[in-house]
Amino acid sequence: MGPHPAVAAIRLAVRRVLHDVLTDLTDRPADRRTPDGAAPLVLVACSGGADSMALASALAFEAPKLGIRAGGITVDHGLQAGSDLRAAEVVTRMTALRLDPVESVAVRVGRDGGPEAAARDARYSALDEAADRLGAAAVLLGHTRDDQAETVLLGLARGSGIRSLSGMAEVSGGPGRTKRYRRPFLQIDRQTARKACMVQSLPVWDDPHNIDPAYTRSRLRHEGLPALEKALGKGVVEALARTAQLSRDDADALDAWAADAETGVRDADGRLECAKLYALPPAVRRRVLRRAVVAAGSPAGSLFARHIEEVDRLITGWRGQGAINLPGRVEAQRQGGRLVIRQG
Repeated sequence: MGPHPAVAAIRLAVRRVLHDVLTDLTDRPADRRTPDGAAPLVLVACSGGADSMALASALAFEAPKLGIRAGGITVDHGLQAGSDLRAAEVVTRMTALRLDPVESVAVRVGRDGGPEAAARDARYSALDEAADRLGAAAVLLGHTRDDQAETVLLGLARGSGIRSLSGMAEVSGGPGRTKRYRRPFLQIDRQTARKACMVQSLPVWDDPHNIDPAYTRSRLRHEGLPALEKALGKGVVEALARTAQLSRDDADALDAWAADAETGVRDADGRLECAKLYALPPAVRRRVLRRAVVAAGSPAGSLFARHIEEVDRLITGWRGQGAINLPGRVEAQRQGGRLVIRQG
């Protein structure tokens, strides 16, 4: 008798991702930062919740069959009493799955961008450091289709454009690694992951922050999405996940167009020419402007659609207005038919 359907589904998703990792290592051997002769290492980021425990279990099962070393990292955010003990327990659980190496990394969560964003930034920084230090070829994340739907709705609420609606990518990068993070479960719902843990008798931990109404994502999960399903019927989560993929395809195409167009709107000194910017389609022009603002030092995570709209008005609604102040102490102003973007 084969494994339970839920277990089979998560193992298949992980197997596919591991095959992709091996293919990428073959295509880009410079990305293989493991000791000479060692098998490639893939880490799982594990909080101890059902999604990440299901992922850790599937990685431990599939990796050895492909000649891959499987390890795990848990991040202690220090936001709850006893979080260090919880992290130690997760380490014990991952070790019991025969993951090696296994580590707990403590972080200090700042305040920039709100509690959720600050915790996320601290977590990814810790994962990047661990992946670099251990020479990992990839880090697997347990985000599910439900998480993707929530991310799309949060992007819609921010009004940040099609890129925000594209949600989380199946593959994304860290510092100097364009394909470090892999999300095998974006087509798998949260209940399947929980069921996989239950039938394998895997203990899981339910983070109280996930039901705390003080957090936006928690309210969306427990109030917003159920209300949408009540009003629109079942299938909302699946539809939002499809929207994410379609939006990502469109956004990727527009980003590529903007990258090509940027060289054609600069003068011999590399300054942006307002007349040439004006001639671009609005969606492409705004992407060129965003690229220029980020290149000048504005943090991408703090740069919203309203900021780019203000800069865009220096091109499309020029009435002699002054400089636009942007995140990261960056200023944008129009001077003699040129758009000057620089840190103040």
